[in-house]
Amino acid sequence: MKTSEQIVLLTGGAGAVGHHLIKALLPKVSKVLVLDRDARAFDGIVAEYPDVSCYECDLTHYEEVCETIAAIYEDYQVSVLINNAGTIHSEPLINLLDADNKKHRVENWRTTIDNNLNSMFYVTSCVAEKMVESRIQGLIINVSSISACGNAGQSAYGAAKAAVNSLTATWSKELGMFGIRSAAIAPGFLDTKSTHTALTEQTLRKWQKQTPLGRLGKPEEMAGAVLFLIENDFYNGRILELDGGLKF
Repeated sequence: MKTSEQIVLLTGGAGAVGHHLIKALLPKVSKVLVLDRDARAFDGIVAEYPDVSCYECDLTHYEEVCETIAAIYEDYQVSVLINNAGTIHSEPLINLLDADNKKHRVENWRTTIDNNLNSMFYVTSCVAEKMVESRIQGLIINVSSISACGNAGQSAYGAAKAAVNSLTATWSKELGMFGIRSAAIAPGFLDTKSTHTALTEQTLRKWQKQTPLGRLGKPEEMAGAVLFLIENDFYNGRILELDGGLKF
């Protein structure tokens, strides 16, 4: 794909990784659109990047997603969707230290699946429909995680990201005939606020020590991976592992 001609729709653009993606993409693509439920962050985004257009949407509500995507396509022919929105959640299946509720809380399971899997399905189904109808040869980039391989203490998050990997392969086979590629990036532990919030510093130090490169990933390195996927027209249906060599 010719990067300079692409109109990019970025979900979760208000977060730390989203901020770095905006910064990296803006000089190289035609337009960046941000889709996020945190409308309070929009003023700051637009103040720093006046050319970015922001849309408020709760991605876990299907009808709201459909309405918002329809409104976006009235003004822009999105050719690249980056499914970046999501939340990290850590909670063991059984926690003997919690006397009141030893089992993984069902409400936390549902919320994590909603934020990391259902929302991605909702957005992609609406965007892919518009791409097919408009005959846009586009690209869907899903942000997965190293946790898709199975990380102790992350039942819900790991399950959601494993499903993201499966959807990536499935969509590449279903949408390839329309000239629409589907790929994913599976980062290891990135040095972001959400990572430090979800995991203890002791846990992060352990993973950093076990990473062959001896450090956490940088959000700007995620941006470089995104640009690679946009520019390489033959990368399809695969998961780009960006983990510094760390393996569970």
